[in-house]
Amino acid sequence: MKKRLTISDIARLAGVGTTTVSRVLNQDPKVKPETRHRVEQIIAEAGYAPSPSARAMRTQRQQVVGVIVSRLDSASEHQAVRAMLQVLEQAGYEVLLMESGFSSDKVAEHLNWLRLRQADGAILFAFSGLALDGQADWQDKLVVMARRYPGFSSVCYDDKGAIGLMLEHLWRQGVRRPAYVGVELRDSTTGQQRLEAYLDFCRAQDIAPHYRLGGLSHQAGLEAARLLLKEQADTDALVCASDTLALGAAKYLQQSGKAATLTGIGNNELLRFLFPAVASVDLGYPQAGTAAARQLLAQIEQGRPIAELALPCRLVSTD
Repeated sequence: MKKRLTISDIARLAGVGTTTVSRVLNQDPKVKPETRHRVEQIIAEAGYAPSPSARAMRTQRQQVVGVIVSRLDSASEHQAVRAMLQVLEQAGYEVLLMESGFSSDKVAEHLNWLRLRQADGAILFAFSGLALDGQADWQDKLVVMARRYPGFSSVCYDDKGAIGLMLEHLWRQGVRRPAYVGVELRDSTTGQQRLEAYLDFCRAQDIAPHYRLGGLSHQAGLEAARLLLKEQADTDALVCASDTLALGAAKYLQQSGKAATLTGIGNNELLRFLFPAVASVDLGYPQAGTAAARQLLAQIEQGRPIAELALPCRLVSTD
């Protein structure tokens, strides 16, 4: 049977003191980068994990969960995280919040750090291009947000359904020439799935699609609105893939004096405040956060099997 290494063993192999190893485990920023790298490399090669008692001494808690967001300034992720915190903290868990910046390497780094801390589990906000190779040991204690990954629990939004719901609403209101303000297709959910829903609707209604794809910013929404209305002056609605894009499109309509029904996706508070007439679709960000936290707790406390959860969306309209 392979001997379990102690913190003293790690210190001896790395040529440092036990205090330095402890500082590395606790992510002390004062540790020199070369020292940190040497210690972490030995830890990874040895498969070392701190004992539960040592973890308790460091954190004063036995229950720790990591939450890895893609962007700290994301309004949608903020809503979901706020709901997660309520569930996890009420259950007695300490929550460690980290940012990936849409980097798979950063995700791997964060998961490795949580592994070293012997965190009980994690919730990860996914993004296009995210790779979870080599993370099989997280399968029973990780919940992925916004995308499905085989072998892991996930909580997903109804991206295609949201666009379809909005277009059906507009069609009932008499809209016949809706243009679409979308996101580049490298984004598989907000970009690809939502565009597919728009194209499916156009085929079903036998109307010509008219759309622009770009970034996910206010300026991108403004520019797309300008080009779409310039290219096709009889456009009677601008269907935006997100409320962020809708805010930019609304500014263009306001500045230009042009008229078109405008809609978004996300039920953003700022959009509702500035442009209350703009309809949107609520994807259920807080509900997703609650569902993810409950699924994670059930997995780590009750041994519940992994699950793929899909949340329904709802129309938010002023009609």
